[in-house]
Amino acid sequence: MCVLILTILAVFYSLYFTAPILLPFVFALVLNLLMIAPMRFLTQRLHLPRHLAGLMLIVMMFGIVGGIATTISVPAAGWITRAPQTLPALQSKLALLSGPIDVVQRDYMRLSAMFSGHSGSTHTTHGVSGTIGGETALSRLGSSVLAGTRELAGGFFSMLLMLFFLMTEGDTLLRRCVEIMPTYAKKRRLVEMATQIEQNVSLYLVTITMMNLGVGLVNMIQCWATGMPNPLLWGVLAFLLNYIPIIGPLTGVVVYFVVGLFSFPSLLYALLPPSIYLLIHVLEGETITPMLLARRFTLNPVFVIGSLLFWDWMWGISGAFLSVPMLAVFKIVCDHIEVLAPLGHVLGGPTRRTISSAIVAQLQSEP
Repeated sequence: MCVLILTILAVFYSLYFTAPILLPFVFALVLNLLMIAPMRFLTQRLHLPRHLAGLMLIVMMFGIVGGIATTISVPAAGWITRAPQTLPALQSKLALLSGPIDVVQRDYMRLSAMFSGHSGSTHTTHGVSGTIGGETALSRLGSSVLAGTRELAGGFFSMLLMLFFLMTEGDTLLRRCVEIMPTYAKKRRLVEMATQIEQNVSLYLVTITMMNLGVGLVNMIQCWATGMPNPLLWGVLAFLLNYIPIIGPLTGVVVYFVVGLFSFPSLLYALLPPSIYLLIHVLEGETITPMLLARRFTLNPVFVIGSLLFWDWMWGISGAFLSVPMLAVFKIVCDHIEVLAPLGHVLGGPTRRTISSAIVAQLQSEP
């Protein structure tokens, strides 16, 4: 038991400290699954060489990401820089909530004074120190975001390099792995597992990406229609945050509300963009996407949240983006390994109600 615990701790330690190496590679693996369809179109329909097709896709991806990043970097940096100076205006717009908050603060300080023996005279400077603390926190946030840009750029180029070789040499790598399997049954199982990963995870990634593009486009239009500044920035943000289940859209609602407070004169008008954002997410996340994915591939929501929390703790925001694709791959691997097959069954999403009802009825009828 102790050896098992030490092994698990060693794996966690290795995952955490090898993140600069593993993250670009895992991102490249996920993007390779997303690029399977365009890669096959270029190589099989247009009969282009694999290296030329891979290079074309890499250049296209670099151009799209670089163009969007260049366009939104200036307004994003401007928002980060202006945020500390706009805190007083933000507090005045939230004056409607200041009354209940002040009551809670006064009661808390009275209780603290009763139990600690100190007076509650520090209440006068609390608002000032809170403002200064908020400005300091926002300044640190801006500094950390700008400082992390270099690391992000380095990881992005490493990921593109790995992605190029995965797209051009991935089939050869799979063939070599099949060749070293000792029996025909194991060779067949490996091919079936790779095919299912390619089909199901690719379907998931393509569907989610198309839906996220739609969410980003609709949010960009609603930001433009409601008068929010820099609608492209908030559309791209909505597109990216929608890759993170539950937490991403909730973060987007908060960001849209804060930007609305900065941009609009009244509190009620500032609630309009986040309300529309939430409505778009509910329509997409609870209706359209499940309808498109439920027939082919589903995951248990409990394990989706667990995977999200674990990989966010392990690798930060990058782990949050990768949590669902990695869980999907892990489930498919479990389905094809006999010892782990029960775990793969548990990781699966909810079955149809008619099937579940039939199983329950059958179990109840048994003596």
